[in-house]
Amino acid sequence: MKLIRFGAVGKEKPGIVNKEGKQIDVSSFGEDYTPEFFASDGINRLAAWLNENAGTCPVVGEDQRLGPPIAQSGKLLCIGLNYAAHAKESGMEIPKSPVLFGKATSAICGPFDDVIIPKGSEKTDWEVELAVVIGKRANYVNESEALDYIAGYMVHNDVSERAFQLEHGGQWIKGKSADTFAPLGPWLVTKDEVQDPNNLHLWLKLNGEMLQDSTTSDFVFNIQHLVSYLSQYMSLMPGDIISTGTPAGVGLGLNPQRYLKPGDVMELGVEGLGISKQTAVAYAGK
Repeated sequence: MKLIRFGAVGKEKPGIVNKEGKQIDVSSFGEDYTPEFFASDGINRLAAWLNENAGTCPVVGEDQRLGPPIAQSGKLLCIGLNYAAHAKESGMEIPKSPVLFGKATSAICGPFDDVIIPKGSEKTDWEVELAVVIGKRANYVNESEALDYIAGYMVHNDVSERAFQLEHGGQWIKGKSADTFAPLGPWLVTKDEVQDPNNLHLWLKLNGEMLQDSTTSDFVFNIQHLVSYLSQYMSLMPGDIISTGTPAGVGLGLNPQRYLKPGDVMELGVEGLGISKQTAVAYAGK
């Protein structure tokens, strides 16, 4: 299934994209796509409900805003330098174990929402990534069983402010967590529709120019390893998100370096997971 959430910010309703490609409203199912939904076998329960009720579900207009496909995620965990070419362009060594950092969940926004360049920023950057959504609690998971703990996959633009991240000292999270720095979607695609998450094409265009163009087969650490590795250090909970790193072609790695300006348009996608699009806008507060 392809899960969507639609409507105004903070008032999103659950929906799906059906086999005919139409967006339909499944609010009458009675649940949003929260951690509790995933923990209680919500995907299979929703599928069974749709078998009986899909014909009575209203169609969602194409003009409706899409929000992030899941609600109330407890953690947004990111993996740095997980493509060898990206590590090289960043001037860093290929890691011997996954580089883990956090991203505030308050950064999450919809797949077509504007990305706000933070106050004082001069180095806001783009990063197309494959995001993994955890479907059930995972502790000390073996790699051979890791995929069993996944609910599905999404497109993620891991927007980053490089000066905040690399020049302001301390942890990377400061450069990763500004509001709107985590556009997710357009869909959460359930794992049964993704044959091999370690072999998906992903790409990003800036103002129509292809800057990132790679495949997850170039992972330094694959999906199974990441889920297993992280579960050794913390409980991975239903609805948690793991963003698996970005390939080469970010602004930091270009010569000369390039960063987002108001009006710039990022278009990005992952094979089978849809395409998202965001326009960079200047911070308008005081």
